[in-house]
Amino acid sequence: MRLGTSSPLKHKSPQEWVEKQVKLGCGTVVFPLSCNDDEKKIIAYKDAAEKAGLTIAEVGIWRNALAGDPDERKANVDYCVNQLRLADFLGARCAVNVAGAFGPRWDGGYKANFTDEAWEKTVAMVKEIIDRANVKNTYFTLEPMPWMIPTGPQEYLRILDAVDRDRFAIHMDIINMINSADRYFKAEEFVDECANLFGKQIRSCHIKDVHLDERYTVRLEECGPGDGEFPLRYYVEKMNELDSEMPVILEHLSTDKQYFKYMKYLKEQLDGLYKTL
Repeated sequence: MRLGTSSPLKHKSPQEWVEKQVKLGCGTVVFPLSCNDDEKKIIAYKDAAEKAGLTIAEVGIWRNALAGDPDERKANVDYCVNQLRLADFLGARCAVNVAGAFGPRWDGGYKANFTDEAWEKTVAMVKEIIDRANVKNTYFTLEPMPWMIPTGPQEYLRILDAVDRDRFAIHMDIINMINSADRYFKAEEFVDECANLFGKQIRSCHIKDVHLDERYTVRLEECGPGDGEFPLRYYVEKMNELDSEMPVILEHLSTDKQYFKYMKYLKEQLDGLYKTL
């Protein structure tokens, strides 16, 4: 597998970007630009990554393609299409977004997220994005979430079947699916379930940790690797068995200093599993 982070780190040029990524221990990257950036700049970053031997794991989207306002929804769907096309141009393993929310917060949890209408609109939205983008070298993926489609592996398989598009695949964020005490305490079994059901359909993975607070009721808190109790090496071993080139991306940290700290921890814990450049 190849370690990476969601952070471009502070840099002033494509060359400095790749140098810092390699120094950090990354073998893969999240592309730091968007479809709205200048084409020459995009090509410069693409070429720098290729020359350094860094694969491009993901092109992020992070827009609510199910927004209630029609104009916002159209703009966000258009952006999804263009980001997926960018991922195709880059040869990225996937473009990734969340399904979207039926409320004011773009990634928020709402009762309406779990209605039949939400399911039907999500399936139609994914089909539209893939059909319009018409990509050949990448995949569109949805990041699972604790409070929107898909919340777990069985639900992910259902939406894969409903969408029925070759260019729709799986993005693995195991911690986002730890949304119950059962999954928290049976973490290894849950990793096995996901690995067995998803197999080689997984295009990229996120890594972080989860902590169970002692206060009532069930309070599961995302945290940095090692600050929680999730069996991270077991998780990465399973992903590596599925694909020796699997990207494993550290995310949701606030500063470069934190990325240095937690990447150091991950490299120690995952010794022998990740590829170095």
